[in-house]
Amino acid sequence: MADIARIAGVSAITVSRALADSPLVTAETAARIRQVAIDQGYTYNVTARNLRMRSSRTVTVIVEMQPSSDRRMSDPYPLDLLGGISQELTSAGYSVLLTTLQNDPLPNARAADAVILLGQGAHEDAVDTIGGWHMPMAVWGSSDRHRNVVTVGSDNFHGGCLAAERLLALGRQRLVFLGDPAHAEVASRLAGFSQTLARHQAHALTANAEGFTIALGKSTILALLERHPDIDGIFAVSDLLAIGAMQALGERGRRVPEEVSVIGYDNTPLGASYQPPLTTVHQNLYEGGLLLARKVLAMIAGEDVASEQLPTHLVVRGT
Repeated sequence: MADIARIAGVSAITVSRALADSPLVTAETAARIRQVAIDQGYTYNVTARNLRMRSSRTVTVIVEMQPSSDRRMSDPYPLDLLGGISQELTSAGYSVLLTTLQNDPLPNARAADAVILLGQGAHEDAVDTIGGWHMPMAVWGSSDRHRNVVTVGSDNFHGGCLAAERLLALGRQRLVFLGDPAHAEVASRLAGFSQTLARHQAHALTANAEGFTIALGKSTILALLERHPDIDGIFAVSDLLAIGAMQALGERGRRVPEEVSVIGYDNTPLGASYQPPLTTVHQNLYEGGLLLARKVLAMIAGEDVASEQLPTHLVVRGT
């Protein structure tokens, strides 16, 4: 910086202000200084600036999931959430450090200004783990169990209500809830589903699938059909589980939707293109990502932040 100041015939503080786009430097002088910097091969030391400001200008995003061949990181969850997060943070001049909880997070993950956690984990284990870092945190999920944690999520209770109402309207009576209530979001969906059924003097079996993959949905429903071959309605807490359920039904000669109605959750492209196209509950993951980023930026700025819930609606297709 001193070299540039000498060449440009200005003070070092003027160089600093010009390269930081300060309004205290005229546009003509700033342009001349920037050109000298380019000619001299100067690059702004972002790390040094962040150290001086005691800010990394980085937000760590942790995805709480175990990627597999049929549950990939490129699926709408978490990719749509990550798209919204990245757009909002990069527009605000922040970098995104992406990692998972499958291995010990990198040391610089904890050196970030804030953390966004995508997924609470079974029994909220992930929330408890990252909460121990004692840094600003926003979580994608349900606020029902962690009211002291800032969360952004879908109206999972209403999503469960919508699924129950649809199955009842189709005249289905031998119903199944497919999912793991150990997850807070799933528990909210089950609560909405069960309470709606109860108002109509109906109930459902719970098929506990401890994961969110096609293979698990298929194996869980195959096992259930051995004991309850006459089920006629399934509400699965993810589209992948629902597709697995339909594969199981097909192997057992049960036709969808003629004999069994199936409803998923997430409104994924795979569900929409499956045959028959999957009826599902839509949640706006991209908007959720934007909100998560806005929450942590507000927390970094020292503002009070509250949890927020996004609406859900039913997308009726062929199942």
